Amino acid sequence: LEEMRALYERNQADVSEAKSGRTDLIFLIRFRHCCLLRNQRCLLAYLYDRLLRIRALRWEYGSVLPNTIQFHMSSEEVEWFNRYKKSLATYMRSVGGEEGLDLTQDIKPPKSLYIEVRCLKDHGEFEIDDGTTILLKKNSQHFLPRWKCEQLIRQGVLEHVLS
Repeated sequence: LEEMRALYERNQADVSEAKSGRTDLIFLIRFRHCCLLRNQRCLLAYLYDRLLRIRALRWEYGSVLPNTIQFHMSSEEVEWFNRYKKSLATYMRSVGGEEGLDLTQDIKPPKSLYIEVRCLKDHGEFEIDDGTTILLKKNSQHFLPRWKCEQLIRQGVLEHVLS
């Protein structure tokens, strides 16, 4: 941005001189203008790539980002993430009947409906659809419905135990 500001200021000064009769500066002005346009395209491509990555974070981590990731985001990016999160939640509630449809679940088709998981940190009580409450304590292992624990796996609370 500083480079772009310097190029713009030099161009402004040369444009005023070119208006007074120095036509030899026109090529230099055009060259600087092309440099400005190139830098603008690069900056926009970079920002768009970051936006796509932030959008992918919502699908990977869920609605709560880890502090290590959020630390590297600007306040505008965090604000955009929150607006995207709310927009996605509104859409998911609008489809799929009364409860809505969680599109972030089952990103890959499951091989089985139940999986064995190990708790990586104390999480507290966890309720399954049939009303059973399970206490998720560090290093405890459970056989749970995949769709209920996928979000906790992505958040790093549970770990899928492969036999």
